[in-house]
Amino acid sequence: MPPRPRHATLLRAAIGATAIFAALLPSGLVSTSTADIQSQIDASRSAASSLQSQIAADSSRIQQTAGGLNAARQQLAGLQSQLSMRESQLRQVQGALLRARNRLVELENRLQLSSSALAANLRADYEGSQPDVVSVILEAHGFADLLERMSFLQRIGHQDARVVHTTRSARAAVTRQAISLEALERRDRSLTDQVLSQRNQVAALQAALLHRQIAQLGARATATDKLSHLNARLKSLEARAAAQAQQAAASGNAAVGGIAVNTGGMVQAPPGAPAAVGQVIAAGNAIATLPYVWGGGHGSFHASGYDCSGSVSYALAAAGLLSSPLDSTGFESWGAPGPGQWITVYANSGHAFMVVAGWRFDTVALAEGGTRWSHSMTDTSGYVARHPPGL
Repeated sequence: MPPRPRHATLLRAAIGATAIFAALLPSGLVSTSTADIQSQIDASRSAASSLQSQIAADSSRIQQTAGGLNAARQQLAGLQSQLSMRESQLRQVQGALLRARNRLVELENRLQLSSSALAANLRADYEGSQPDVVSVILEAHGFADLLERMSFLQRIGHQDARVVHTTRSARAAVTRQAISLEALERRDRSLTDQVLSQRNQVAALQAALLHRQIAQLGARATATDKLSHLNARLKSLEARAAAQAQQAAASGNAAVGGIAVNTGGMVQAPPGAPAAVGQVIAAGNAIATLPYVWGGGHGSFHASGYDCSGSVSYALAAAGLLSSPLDSTGFESWGAPGPGQWITVYANSGHAFMVVAGWRFDTVALAEGGTRWSHSMTDTSGYVARHPPGL
């Protein structure tokens, strides 16, 4: 539409907005029930998307915790294996130590017996009960007998000395072995205690990770339960919206919210499109071939022709997305910023058009085929893109 003074437009809208909206409600020009259901559907979808993001984040944290838990289990298994090996070595050292100590006791007993026997021999030599060298010489029967008796005495002396020396050497060796085994036992005991301490620490870490995983699984289960209930409510709302649309089509209702529509026009909503998209398209079909009239559709939604912003206002009002007509400047701040998923309004100070489910609804398109609908797209540079929230 041609540009109009911005301050005059805003003043006019401010003065008449309440009166126009009040007049539209009794006459049914605004489809409040459909818009309300669509608003609830959009809110439910937004909440479902938020819950899905939360569930995905919880799942990611659970995977991280599970990874840490698996690592802790592997580390615990390795430490348990080390501990078992250390305990086995410790048992072997303790067994060897016990055998060495028993051997030491046995040698000490033998040393004591040998010392006692040696003492008895010395005492016998002193008391004269055993033959001395003089007696052996005097009692010998010839030189050969003397040599044999002397050799016997020497052998007895050497044997006693050898017994004592061997026993003392063995006792010293066993003592050294016992000392070495005791040091080895202390070392193995220390290493075993260290491995046991590490195992206990990893076991505590595993328990902490397990508790965290349980808490995260509980949080995800709660979010999943909420999402399930929300999806059920969303299905119910969508079913209600579909039932309303089906009821309107079955009854042959020629209007949505009091605005004339054409549900069998040249453009149809794609399968799965929200009900509001179908209503906008049906209303656009109703005025698609009407002539361009400057200011048409601004004083009233009902007119013999429409300008650019008037025709966009008409179609949006059919779905309850607009309560009163806007000019092209007003559409620059209408709705939410940026392109929408289903509906996008492009506006600047001099012109406005919209794209609905891939179709361009534009008065300029009348020059292409006598209808405001067109599959072609025009240059949108210099335009502000807006869209109805949720669409």
